[in-house]
Amino acid sequence: MNKFSAEELQHIVDSVQPVDLSLEGQARAHLDRLTKPLGSLGRLEDLAVKMFVASGGKPPQADPARIYTIAGDHGVNEEDVSYFPQEVTRQMVENFLAGGAGINVLARTSGVELIVVDAGCKGGAFPEHPGLIQRKISCGTNNISKGPAMDVDCCLQAIRLGVELADEAHAQGIKVLGTGEMGVSNTTPSTALYCAYFDLDPADITGPGGGIDAAGVIRKTGVVRRALEANAEAVHSADPFVILAALGGYEIAALAGLIIGGAKNRQIVCIDGFISTAAYAAAANICPAVGGYCVLSHASAEPGYAKVIKALGRRPLLHLDMRLGEGSGAALSMFMLRAAANIYNEMATYDDAGVHAGG
Repeated sequence: MNKFSAEELQHIVDSVQPVDLSLEGQARAHLDRLTKPLGSLGRLEDLAVKMFVASGGKPPQADPARIYTIAGDHGVNEEDVSYFPQEVTRQMVENFLAGGAGINVLARTSGVELIVVDAGCKGGAFPEHPGLIQRKISCGTNNISKGPAMDVDCCLQAIRLGVELADEAHAQGIKVLGTGEMGVSNTTPSTALYCAYFDLDPADITGPGGGIDAAGVIRKTGVVRRALEANAEAVHSADPFVILAALGGYEIAALAGLIIGGAKNRQIVCIDGFISTAAYAAAANICPAVGGYCVLSHASAEPGYAKVIKALGRRPLLHLDMRLGEGSGAALSMFMLRAAANIYNEMATYDDAGVHAGG
């Protein structure tokens, strides 16, 4: 694969057009003419407005939609920060491909396509599968508690992978993207990224992830502190890309690229939970304009997520006490987007229905 330069990334970032918020009034005026009390469909109306604005003033389109569940392993797993052994990343990829995971069920239920991507799993290639894209950059990251997760070139390759996935989906007519991930121990780099981007204390953000006990959370908090210390130069640089390379993961960087690429293409991107939101934080720091194209699908049940949302200044769509990851929240929010688009496009206006509003 040819190298992808920082200059090429900047060119892509510069091509992302901020949404034109002046279009909101036009969308609201249409919604207010529909046969319902003003604002009575609440967040669905907000979603419809967001899709209208993101498209540049076209009627909202929520279909077709696709979730990319991107997998990668993490060297920090050797610090005993996860309930699960490293091998589970690979086993779960195989479970996705067999159709047996939570994201498979929720994607099927929501009528959403699911594609699994190997960006950095340990081990060799997986058997070929029509639902799998194999673009492994490396067999897992380095241990962030001892130094950088990946070098700059590898991080750039991961971001490019995500941009290319968005571009391929766009060429195939996909209107809405969803972020999903799989990587044992990936709540640890995600926590470190939040601390670095928003100057948060690891003790306030670190949670149980895949199910470690209270003693494990204390141990994991110490690992995050060591990661921030080991990568202090990157953290103090305040350069969002440098921080991502030092503390992130291949799946996290690829998801950041997917978000940037989706925004470039004016696709709505549904952001899943704790790990995907770390990718969103990276993408939004690298390219602030992405916010106009992204929906935070749900409020993760990870204890530190509330502080993260406050730092981001965003409001998640759903509150279901979920913390599965994989793209599960994205699948559910995509159904909400479909409902919002259909309300905008299919509901009768007062004039159409011959209904006379009061006034």
